[in-house]
Amino acid sequence: MIIKHLKKTRLTLALFAGITLLSACSELAGTKNKIAEMSSMQVVKDITYLASDDLKGRASFSPEIDKAGEYISQRFTEIGLSPLEGNKNFKQTFKVTSIMPETLSVTLNGRAIPEDSLGMASTISSLSWTKTEDVQTHVISETDDMRKALRQINNDGGQHLVIIHSTHAKTFAGYRGYFQRGLTKLSLDHQGAIVMVLADDNEITSFEVNATTSITEKKLTNIVAVLPGTDKNEKIAKETVLYSSHYDHLGVTPDGKEVFNGADDDASGTSAVINLAQHFASKGGNKRTLMFSAFTAEEIGGFGSKYFSQQLNPDDVVAMINIEMIGKPSKFGAGTVWMTGMERSNLGELLNASLKAKKTQVYKDPYPEQGLFYRSDNATLARLGVPAHSFSSTQLDKDQHYHQTSDDIKSLDLDSMYKVIESLSVATQGLVDGSITPTRIDASKVRSKGKIY
Repeated sequence: MIIKHLKKTRLTLALFAGITLLSACSELAGTKNKIAEMSSMQVVKDITYLASDDLKGRASFSPEIDKAGEYISQRFTEIGLSPLEGNKNFKQTFKVTSIMPETLSVTLNGRAIPEDSLGMASTISSLSWTKTEDVQTHVISETDDMRKALRQINNDGGQHLVIIHSTHAKTFAGYRGYFQRGLTKLSLDHQGAIVMVLADDNEITSFEVNATTSITEKKLTNIVAVLPGTDKNEKIAKETVLYSSHYDHLGVTPDGKEVFNGADDDASGTSAVINLAQHFASKGGNKRTLMFSAFTAEEIGGFGSKYFSQQLNPDDVVAMINIEMIGKPSKFGAGTVWMTGMERSNLGELLNASLKAKKTQVYKDPYPEQGLFYRSDNATLARLGVPAHSFSSTQLDKDQHYHQTSDDIKSLDLDSMYKVIESLSVATQGLVDGSITPTRIDASKVRSKGKIY
């Protein structure tokens, strides 16, 4: 069994309050150079630290996400894992380009448009459009699907002026707020821009658009560890099973008074990855190589997994088990988990065959309308043909804590979380020992990533 269960009573707030960074680190120091079996207490220590106020929401580019990365690295060291080949440590550091909108003014059909009716996503330092030759123009009417239209424009790339009818005001506001937070890009190979204008004009007779952005380079870091395969057949030993999560979250509120702790999203998944690593390292005998990755920057566009995917041969990755929000019971019951994109490979079928003896199963994503297959790090690897799926227990249609400051340790059901981790360890054992190999995902059927935002 992967877990040494405590008495089946709900862990209390006193336990959470008593676990501080100091106690967690001293516990790790006490087990130095040993591979301990995972215990429920260790899982609690991991998630309590990662979701603590001390880490201030683990925002990308913050000092606190670096502290979280140090903690995860320390845990991987204590477990006895190895860095990626050629790396001195578990840190996979890379540069991204951060693009922030600075100024934007638009005159449309002879009148100046108010600032709150404008939004922009641009990878270009400055824009100056006055003629139709400068830009492609679009009008999204009250009966059009705004999201679909913007998605297509984003996929096409280039420079676009988009007039959006006021019936879409709420959706417009959501996009505007997202664009105001800026863009992050791995490269600026594609120079493109979308300027949105909320107006009821049915045609464009004249326009003037002027805009500037600030463009700077910043560093981000994935934390990646390896448990090398032991099979005598080098080909099998080289095959990789990837367990992943993202360890970044949203940071603090604008006034700095409240923390987006991200206990469920995704300290729960990161704690699972750490403790699955401890379980498989302690058990030993993994014929395939196991890779454990805590990705950065998922919340701002999945740049950790994008960079990671460029550093390895995707053909070597047999499966990706991406663990995303497992801190609360699913609609199928406590301890159960569902996976995104089950219809895209036979991975779910194989995992369920492994779970028959436990009289449980991995369920199909119950929220297909949410497009969750594309909303986590698995999508990056899936676009390369890897059987890459996310595993979750969240009830998104009912979860009042998602992306709220209330997503803290008190909102979780850790008993349910333990059972999910245990089920994943059993379900994926066949991947680890090489007895099951899922079908590949048809990359041509996976929606491409946009070029601008």
